[in-house]
Amino acid sequence: MRDAEFFRRWMAATGAAVAREAARLTELDSPIGDADHGSNLLRGFTAVRAELTEEPPGTPGAVLQRAGRTLIDTVGGASGPLYGTLLRRTGKQLGEAAEVTDEQLRAALYAGVGAVAQLGGAAPGDKTMLDALVPGVAGLSTSYRAAADAAEHGALATVPMRARKGRASYLGERSVGHQDPGATSAALLLGALAEAADEASGGVA
Repeated sequence: MRDAEFFRRWMAATGAAVAREAARLTELDSPIGDADHGSNLLRGFTAVRAELTEEPPGTPGAVLQRAGRTLIDTVGGASGPLYGTLLRRTGKQLGEAAEVTDEQLRAALYAGVGAVAQLGGAAPGDKTMLDALVPGVAGLSTSYRAAADAAEHGALATVPMRARKGRASYLGERSVGHQDPGATSAALLLGALAEAADEASGGVA
Protein backbone atom coordinates (compact mmCIF):
# COMPACT_ATOMS: atom_id res chain seq x y z
CA MET A 1 0.00 0.00 0.00
CA ARG A 2 1.17 3.54 -0.79
CA ASP A 3 0.56 6.33 1.69
CA ALA A 4 0.88 10.12 1.48
CA GLU A 5 4.56 9.98 2.41
CA PHE A 6 5.27 7.82 -0.64
CA PHE A 7 3.63 10.40 -2.89
CA ARG A 8 5.54 13.24 -1.26
CA ARG A 9 8.77 11.31 -1.92
CA TRP A 10 7.69 10.87 -5.53
CA MET A 11 7.18 14.61 -5.96
CA ALA A 12 10.49 15.36 -4.21
CA ALA A 13 12.32 12.88 -6.46
CA THR A 14 10.71 14.49 -9.50
CA GLY A 15 11.88 17.90 -8.35
CA ALA A 16 15.41 16.60 -7.88
CA ALA A 17 15.39 15.02 -11.35
CA VAL A 18 14.13 18.23 -12.93
CA ALA A 19 16.84 20.19 -11.13
CA ARG A 20 19.51 17.82 -12.48
CA GLU A 21 18.13 17.91 -16.02
CA ALA A 22 16.79 21.47 -16.28
CA ALA A 23 19.57 22.66 -18.58
CA ARG A 24 19.11 19.64 -20.85
CA LEU A 25 15.34 20.14 -20.99
CA THR A 26 15.84 23.75 -22.01
CA GLU A 27 18.45 22.70 -24.59
CA LEU A 28 15.95 20.24 -26.10
CA ASP A 29 13.30 22.95 -26.10
CA SER A 30 15.50 25.51 -27.86
CA PRO A 31 15.16 24.32 -31.47
CA ILE A 32 11.46 23.41 -31.34
CA GLY A 33 9.97 25.47 -28.50
CA ASP A 34 10.48 28.57 -26.38
CA ALA A 35 13.73 27.42 -24.72
CA ASP A 36 12.13 27.58 -21.28
CA HIS A 37 10.87 24.07 -20.51
CA GLY A 38 13.61 23.31 -18.00
CA SER A 39 13.44 26.64 -16.20
CA ASN A 40 9.64 26.53 -16.07
CA LEU A 41 9.50 23.04 -14.59
CA LEU A 42 12.30 23.81 -12.17
CA ARG A 43 10.34 26.76 -10.85
CA GLY A 44 7.19 24.67 -10.63
CA PHE A 45 8.61 21.67 -8.83
CA THR A 46 10.60 23.88 -6.47
CA ALA A 47 7.27 25.45 -5.51
CA VAL A 48 5.68 21.99 -5.19
CA ARG A 49 8.37 20.85 -2.77
CA ALA A 50 7.93 23.96 -0.64
CA GLU A 51 4.16 23.58 -0.64
CA LEU A 52 4.23 19.91 0.34
CA THR A 53 6.83 20.53 3.05
CA GLU A 54 5.12 23.48 4.69
CA GLU A 55 1.69 21.87 4.93
CA PRO A 56 1.97 18.16 4.11
CA PRO A 57 -1.35 16.78 2.80
CA GLY A 58 -2.52 13.67 4.58
CA THR A 59 -3.65 11.45 1.70
CA PRO A 60 -2.15 10.35 -1.63
CA GLY A 61 -4.90 12.05 -3.58
CA ALA A 62 -4.46 15.31 -1.70
CA VAL A 63 -0.69 15.29 -2.32
CA LEU A 64 -1.16 15.03 -6.07
CA GLN A 65 -4.00 17.53 -6.23
CA ARG A 66 -1.97 20.07 -4.25
CA ALA A 67 1.07 19.47 -6.46
CA GLY A 68 -1.00 19.84 -9.61
CA ARG A 69 -2.60 23.06 -8.45
CA THR A 70 0.82 24.47 -7.55
CA LEU A 71 2.19 23.67 -11.01
CA ILE A 72 -0.76 25.38 -12.68
CA ASP A 73 -0.19 28.44 -10.52
CA THR A 74 3.57 28.69 -11.03
CA VAL A 75 4.52 27.23 -14.43
CA GLY A 76 4.06 29.26 -17.58
CA GLY A 77 3.29 28.06 -21.08
CA ALA A 78 1.61 24.74 -21.76
CA SER A 79 3.61 22.75 -19.21
CA GLY A 80 1.80 24.04 -16.14
CA PRO A 81 -1.72 23.19 -17.28
CA LEU A 82 -0.68 19.84 -18.73
CA TYR A 83 1.32 18.58 -15.75
CA GLY A 84 -1.16 20.18 -13.38
CA THR A 85 -4.03 18.37 -15.08
CA LEU A 86 -2.14 15.08 -15.01
CA LEU A 87 -1.51 15.24 -11.27
CA ARG A 88 -4.84 16.76 -10.27
CA ARG A 89 -6.90 14.22 -12.23
CA THR A 90 -4.77 11.37 -10.90
CA GLY A 91 -5.21 12.67 -7.36
CA LYS A 92 -8.94 13.13 -7.80
CA GLN A 93 -9.24 9.57 -9.08
CA LEU A 94 -7.47 8.30 -5.94
CA GLY A 95 -10.11 9.98 -3.79
CA GLU A 96 -9.70 10.42 -0.05
CA ALA A 97 -8.17 7.05 0.83
CA ALA A 98 -5.29 7.16 3.31
CA GLU A 99 -3.49 4.42 1.37
CA VAL A 100 -3.80 3.14 -2.19
CA THR A 101 -2.72 0.00 -3.97
CA ASP A 102 -0.37 -0.09 -6.95
CA GLU A 103 -3.32 -1.10 -9.11
CA GLN A 104 -5.32 1.90 -7.92
CA LEU A 105 -2.40 4.18 -8.71
CA ARG A 106 -2.07 2.71 -12.20
CA ALA A 107 -5.79 3.19 -12.88
CA ALA A 108 -5.63 6.75 -11.56
CA LEU A 109 -2.65 7.55 -13.77
CA TYR A 110 -4.56 6.23 -16.77
CA ALA A 111 -7.30 8.71 -15.92
CA GLY A 112 -4.71 11.48 -15.57
CA VAL A 113 -3.12 10.67 -18.92
CA GLY A 114 -6.56 10.64 -20.53
CA ALA A 115 -7.22 14.11 -19.15
CA VAL A 116 -3.92 15.34 -20.61
CA ALA A 117 -4.83 13.91 -24.01
CA GLN A 118 -8.21 15.61 -23.89
CA LEU A 119 -6.75 18.95 -22.81
CA GLY A 120 -4.04 18.99 -25.44
CA GLY A 121 -6.01 17.26 -28.18
CA ALA A 122 -3.02 14.99 -28.75
CA ALA A 123 -2.39 11.28 -29.17
CA PRO A 124 0.68 9.05 -29.14
CA GLY A 125 2.75 9.74 -32.24
CA ASP A 126 2.12 13.49 -32.16
CA LYS A 127 5.55 14.13 -30.57
CA THR A 128 4.31 15.22 -27.13
CA MET A 129 4.57 14.12 -23.51
CA LEU A 130 1.99 11.43 -24.30
CA ASP A 131 4.65 9.51 -26.22
CA ALA A 132 6.35 8.85 -22.88
CA LEU A 133 3.31 8.82 -20.60
CA VAL A 134 1.21 6.27 -22.48
CA PRO A 135 3.84 3.48 -22.71
CA GLY A 136 5.12 4.41 -19.26
CA VAL A 137 1.78 3.98 -17.53
CA ALA A 138 1.17 0.78 -19.49
CA GLY A 139 4.48 -0.49 -18.14
CA LEU A 140 3.19 -0.17 -14.59
CA SER A 141 1.34 -3.45 -15.13
CA THR A 142 4.80 -5.08 -15.04
CA SER A 143 6.73 -2.95 -12.54
CA TYR A 144 7.66 0.61 -11.67
CA ARG A 145 11.06 0.13 -13.25
CA ALA A 146 9.47 -1.22 -16.44
CA ALA A 147 7.29 1.89 -16.50
CA ALA A 148 10.31 4.17 -16.22
CA ASP A 149 12.16 2.29 -18.96
CA ALA A 150 9.15 2.36 -21.28
CA ALA A 151 8.73 6.09 -20.75
CA GLU A 152 12.41 6.68 -21.50
CA HIS A 153 12.17 4.64 -24.69
CA GLY A 154 9.03 6.56 -25.61
CA ALA A 155 10.85 9.87 -25.21
CA LEU A 156 13.75 8.69 -27.38
CA ALA A 157 11.27 7.51 -30.01
CA THR A 158 10.09 11.10 -30.55
CA VAL A 159 13.35 12.04 -32.30
CA PRO A 160 12.27 10.94 -35.83
CA MET A 161 8.68 12.11 -35.39
CA ARG A 162 7.16 15.19 -36.98
CA ALA A 163 5.37 17.27 -34.37
CA ARG A 164 1.62 17.53 -34.90
CA LYS A 165 0.67 19.41 -31.74
CA GLY A 166 2.03 22.34 -29.77
CA ARG A 167 4.50 24.99 -30.77
CA ALA A 168 6.82 22.47 -32.38
CA SER A 169 4.11 21.64 -34.93
CA TYR A 170 4.61 25.07 -36.52
CA LEU A 171 8.05 23.93 -37.66
CA GLY A 172 6.72 21.12 -39.82
CA GLU A 173 9.52 18.91 -41.11
CA ARG A 174 12.08 20.93 -39.16
CA SER A 175 10.74 19.34 -35.97
CA VAL A 176 12.09 15.97 -37.15
CA GLY A 177 15.39 14.97 -35.57
CA HIS A 178 14.77 16.57 -32.19
CA GLN A 179 13.76 14.78 -28.99
CA ASP A 180 10.56 16.21 -27.55
CA PRO A 181 11.23 18.05 -24.27
CA GLY A 182 7.78 17.30 -22.87
CA ALA A 183 8.21 13.57 -23.44
CA THR A 184 11.64 13.83 -21.83
CA SER A 185 10.31 15.50 -18.69
CA ALA A 186 7.44 13.01 -18.55
CA ALA A 187 10.03 10.23 -18.51
CA LEU A 188 11.70 12.00 -15.58
CA LEU A 189 8.38 11.97 -13.72
CA LEU A 190 7.96 8.22 -14.14
CA GLY A 191 11.63 7.62 -13.42
CA ALA A 192 11.13 9.46 -10.13
CA LEU A 193 8.13 7.24 -9.38
CA ALA A 194 10.31 4.17 -9.85
CA GLU A 195 12.95 5.74 -7.60
CA ALA A 196 10.37 6.30 -4.86
CA ALA A 197 9.18 2.72 -5.23
CA ASP A 198 12.76 1.43 -5.07
CA GLU A 199 13.30 3.36 -1.87
CA ALA A 200 10.07 2.11 -0.34
CA SER A 201 10.82 -1.53 -1.12
CA GLY A 202 14.52 -1.56 -0.35
CA GLY A 203 15.62 -1.60 -3.97
CA VAL A 204 12.97 -3.80 -5.60
CA ALA A 205 10.27 -1.89 -7.52
